[in-house]
Amino acid sequence: MAKEELQARRFVVTGRVQGVGFRNYAEDAAGKIGVQGYVRNRRDGSVEVFAMGEPEQLRQMLAALQKGPMMSWVARVNEVPEQVDARYLGQFAIEMTI
Repeated sequence: MAKEELQARRFVVTGRVQGVGFRNYAEDAAGKIGVQGYVRNRRDGSVEVFAMGEPEQLRQMLAALQKGPMMSWVARVNEVPEQVDARYLGQFAIEMTI
């Protein structure tokens, strides 16, 4: 079976998602799933995740974000298709707050 084409999504997670280890959780999940991109806090209290991977990997990342770490409470995950960004190929990083 051929590898599927790389796709990208931006997920914005709202709820109690800052100060509860969400960025480390997302970084760990991305490593296990094999997606590339970044996670960062936003000044409005949400967490933004830019993820690149095959469609099944992106579905798994969405499921992980909907669950969140133990101390979090996820109200909603908004998902928007994005363009693949070569700057993030081969990595998933925690970035500064925007």
